[in-house]
Amino acid sequence: MTSVAKLLQISAKKFANRRKSEWYNAHMAAATRAVAARISLVDLVVEVRDARIPMSSEYHSLTNYPPSSRRIIVLNKTDLADKSQTMEWLKYFEQLEYNAYGVNSHNLEHIQKFLNFLQAHIKALKKTGTSTHTNTILLVGVPNVGKSALANSLHQVGRVSATEKGKLKRATVSPLPGETKDISSMKVGSHPNVYVLDTPGILPASIPNDEVYAKLCLTGAIRDCMVEDTDLAQTLMGIVDLSNDFMEWGKHSSSCITNIDSKFTSVTKPNETRQHLTDHTQDHIVNDVRAILFDTISAHKNSLEDMISLSQLVEHQFTMLQDAFGIHEDSKSEAFRKVAVKLLNLFRYGRLGHYSLDSVPLSTLRP
Repeated sequence: MTSVAKLLQISAKKFANRRKSEWYNAHMAAATRAVAARISLVDLVVEVRDARIPMSSEYHSLTNYPPSSRRIIVLNKTDLADKSQTMEWLKYFEQLEYNAYGVNSHNLEHIQKFLNFLQAHIKALKKTGTSTHTNTILLVGVPNVGKSALANSLHQVGRVSATEKGKLKRATVSPLPGETKDISSMKVGSHPNVYVLDTPGILPASIPNDEVYAKLCLTGAIRDCMVEDTDLAQTLMGIVDLSNDFMEWGKHSSSCITNIDSKFTSVTKPNETRQHLTDHTQDHIVNDVRAILFDTISAHKNSLEDMISLSQLVEHQFTMLQDAFGIHEDSKSEAFRKVAVKLLNLFRYGRLGHYSLDSVPLSTLRP
């Protein structure tokens, strides 16, 4: 077992004691029924998954699952995942004879290619390119995998390609899960007309696998209130510390850290004003965070394969990061909680590297 897997397993056990099925409320149950009722009525079902957790973000709520010729697995947020791992996952799904595609919903060039792929797939299903009736594509997936962002981009690119006029529709996009409340339709192609249906994110009523639960929490598919922010961020920092992504942050390494055990303070150049504003995603703050992570990991002498040693490093990093984020709290627990919230936000926007939390199965045999 890899150290990352071991770390997730330990965290999963910790989360399991607090885990509840509160996410599966009346709204999600109604959304499940509404989506199930439409599956047989659409031409194509696109299951959107998070490229960082291609297996853990599998959509379990489909009933009357359509044949593979009418399904496509899309790994979204490829800009946040490890590129080589994403390619391995796509090969894995293809070997299982699934139609699989990787996309970054914020890259319009990617979206244009993906839209061409969808339209070609629909034409192949119709066995003719002259069909004029309306075709529909149903987007499904767990919360916060980027379905609404994907629908918006497909709508934007599709209408431009078809030179259609009129006001663009916009599905609500949020970093929080559960923002999409209803099924909405957007036009993405003409001659023939093609519409994409954006749906609410749906989780199963129960998630028996605690490790899957931990990964869904880390990527924001489950609201953070279901688990302590600090526990979640400490797991995240363990993943960062055990990866090699931090090596590229050496260019941000601060010469002000003369003693790794002393408190970190930012170096201000002459005539340069540095302020820690509320927006912790500013480049200079992110670079300070990266510098601290690089210096603390590089200076750590004990093996990170040892969970106790890793925990000590993570706690030290939380202490050092308070100044970078401009956090000044008397309470250690409250300071750590605020650090945790900001770290999780940076991770979810790809500012702390590109990670794949699911490992590609060694076997390519269908379960």
